[in-house]
Amino acid sequence: MKKVLFVNQDIIPYVEETEIARLGKFVPKKTQEAGSEIRTFMPRWGNINERRGQLHEVIRLSGLNISIEDTDYPLIIKVATITGTKVQVYFIDNEEFFSRKGQMADTEGNYYEDNAERMVFFARGVIETIKKLRWIPDVIHCQGQMSSLVPLFVKKAYKDEPGMADVKIVTSLFEQVQDKPFGSNFKQCLLYNDITLDELTKYSDTVDSKELAKIAIDYSDALINVSENTDKDILGYAEQSGLKMIKHTENEENDFAKDYVNLYESL
Repeated sequence: MKKVLFVNQDIIPYVEETEIARLGKFVPKKTQEAGSEIRTFMPRWGNINERRGQLHEVIRLSGLNISIEDTDYPLIIKVATITGTKVQVYFIDNEEFFSRKGQMADTEGNYYEDNAERMVFFARGVIETIKKLRWIPDVIHCQGQMSSLVPLFVKKAYKDEPGMADVKIVTSLFEQVQDKPFGSNFKQCLLYNDITLDELTKYSDTVDSKELAKIAIDYSDALINVSENTDKDILGYAEQSGLKMIKHTENEENDFAKDYVNLYESL
């Protein structure tokens, strides 16, 4: 069985239930029950009740600074176990990025101007943490918009790290929610190691949800179409990529794990 790393935007019960949050819990749980060794990550959103969720900081994994556009941001790692399961969740935290009550937007629906920096910090924070754990997965499965930059960083910025060149990426396609640009400095935030502006010329300078999905698809090895409402342009882009793509289906037993595990094993 493959070692599988799950990079999730949301996981119940730490946040309210949505399609992404529900799958954030049950895909790792069922993959683990099928015999795979797993690790699971998500952002430590400001609306998470740390006491109720029994989160605690992992000192040996914290303390690294991640530099984005010449500014250093301290990385804090917290951990908890989902009640009633054996699934341990690592939380990527930083006071500046994740102390707000909103996730991608404030209470009035205005998207945060530093969402680009927050996504870069999350993606690189996950990769730096698995390096510290000395646990390099066979497959990384990205679920949710916050995980969209992980494929790019794995395939380009960290490809020369031991074992990383062999990692396969699976990206789940959900209904995209942001139609506004993430910020004029989005591409500059991505620059790290072998990620250069030349590497990013095919993408619009005003990166929105569609452009972000294209980046994720371009650096993935397989796709899962989860939503019935996946944007038609993104679905078309995915189909043109030639990547293997399965459709998420659930029966009365909620037994979708076989399709997922079979996909992981096929890569």
